[in-house]
Amino acid sequence: MLPKFLASVCILGCSTLLWAEPIVIEGAVPNEATKQEILNKAYLTYGQANVVDKIQVRAVTAPNGWGNSVSQMINDDLKKVKQGKLSVRGTQVDLSGKMSNQNDIQPTTTKFQSLVTAPYRFNAQLSVNQAEQAIIDAALRNRIIEFESGSAILAPSGVQILDEMVVALNRVGGKKVRIIGHTDSSGNPEKNLSLSQDRANAVKNYLISKNIAAANLSTEGMGSNKPVADNTTPEGRKKNRRIEFEVL
Repeated sequence: MLPKFLASVCILGCSTLLWAEPIVIEGAVPNEATKQEILNKAYLTYGQANVVDKIQVRAVTAPNGWGNSVSQMINDDLKKVKQGKLSVRGTQVDLSGKMSNQNDIQPTTTKFQSLVTAPYRFNAQLSVNQAEQAIIDAALRNRIIEFESGSAILAPSGVQILDEMVVALNRVGGKKVRIIGHTDSSGNPEKNLSLSQDRANAVKNYLISKNIAAANLSTEGMGSNKPVADNTTPEGRKKNRRIEFEVL
């Protein structure tokens, strides 16, 4: 029979980069050491200023190593989940929330399943943040926002696509959007990373010039770390040199 009072913790409002919501951690844990172990991992992952501590220390029952098991689940993969909730009650682990890309749901679920070992049980309810993201994806229509060779200067064709993107961004009602720059694998990885960030920033600055609120836009350069095609072919490299828009 399960004990009546189990150690529990609930992490609410998981959000990426913009911290549109604070990360609230609440629940009951058996001792101060367990509380600090969980909070320290949350501070490391999200930044201390973005975490609200509502954890209570009470006489509750917890399996051996419970705090360590919980802290393992607080990681960068959790930041991919928007409007998220991670709940650990005793040995039951539940993760729910929204993700921007359908293709991210299974890898994220598998990653957390690998972190949960017996006697813990894991359940995920992840879905796609479809409505706003679909509007943005439709505006891009799998086209490549092009730049002048080796630079962060937008090509005329890239400007044309961004003018269409302005209309889409106005349609999503002021949602926060992350602009992600990618390159192919040619050349120096560090320079590619810098170029991808510069290109994402160039897109952001152009959108701001078209009266998209700066507070709603963030950027990230990924370099060549997340290819979508084969870098050994010219066609694949062209597909990998891209800008993505993620509704947060």
